[in-house]
Amino acid sequence: MSIPVSVIIVTRDEERRIAGCLKALHEFAEIVVVDSNSRDRTAAIAREQGARVVEFFWNGQYPKKRQWVLDTVPLAHDWVLWIDADEIVTRDLVREISAVMTDGPSCDGYFIDSRYVLQGRALRFGQRNSKLVLFNRHRFYFPVIDDLDIPGMGEIEGHYQPVARPGVAAKIGQLSAVLLHHAYDDLRAWIFRHEKYARWEAGMNQRAAWPDESLRSAAITIIKRSKSSSINSANKKQGPDHDRNFYRQTAIAFSLQPRRSRGW
Repeated sequence: MSIPVSVIIVTRDEERRIAGCLKALHEFAEIVVVDSNSRDRTAAIAREQGARVVEFFWNGQYPKKRQWVLDTVPLAHDWVLWIDADEIVTRDLVREISAVMTDGPSCDGYFIDSRYVLQGRALRFGQRNSKLVLFNRHRFYFPVIDDLDIPGMGEIEGHYQPVARPGVAAKIGQLSAVLLHHAYDDLRAWIFRHEKYARWEAGMNQRAAWPDESLRSAAITIIKRSKSSSINSANKKQGPDHDRNFYRQTAIAFSLQPRRSRGW
């Protein structure tokens, strides 16, 4: 029996990664790839893998891409799982989500941690990003914020969590299994991407444009706890990943500072 969750992958020019991402998702009942007019074979590969492909053309306004999906795209299931093309759902995570859905979810949404993959190896120590990516779509949404003229994010919602819909007292859990995040291409691409994020976040700070969300405290607590424990682990456990972690943490330290509900 397939897992009654609609998996949504937002893409643009991801032909190198999309097949690997999709292969890990065959047990889910519905897979939707929302593609932004890719210039490569992203959409074709997704269709070959059996995914439904929806084209997205941004008009420069809200809703941005993820909320547009929730507002516009017919989905077969109430529960959604948001995955980026550079993320792989592990077998443990598939089993855990299956168990949650089989038993009946005890929460309205769940945070999922990700482990960075660098030079082909999943890092055992270091920062784990935590995102609210598995939730009942009738209980959460991506809010409108004042960032349309702030450079850096464009068509996609920025680094903040979805929030509970008006009148909803949402209960949120944390899954124990993780995603694998292949976020590192090369140093130049990494620096370019995170400089872009930094410009956007600087603009958000100057404008005080962050969403006033009830989930903010919980999200920041998770991020701070993860950051503190990861640094201690990296310092105390000088294992085979130590050099990789030192390099990775040096390269991206500025992008991992605790911020208002960072996640996406």
